Amino acid sequence: MLSATQHVTDVRVGANGRMVLPLSVRKAMGLSGEARVIITVEGDEVRLSPIKHVVSRLQSLYREHASNDAGSEAFLEERREDEGKPA
Repeated sequence: MLSATQHVTDVRVGANGRMVLPLSVRKAMGLSGEARVIITVEGDEVRLSPIKHVVSRLQSLYREHASNDAGSEAFLEERREDEGKPA
């Protein structure tokens, strides 16, 4: 049984590999106009994720695991210092 957020539909894949996502699928994914998606292949299944959703998830994960508010420069400097230390 499908949940309220799941959509199943079939689409034709052309000889050149192109396919059209139906409007109902684009709406469910929050896509409008021209958009980019991340394609993840797992076995014989494909998952499409809007880039904006992937970025939001990564930012959320970063916030969960970041131990401080230091920026990327501080992080890189710390790594450079670690590289200079004997193992």
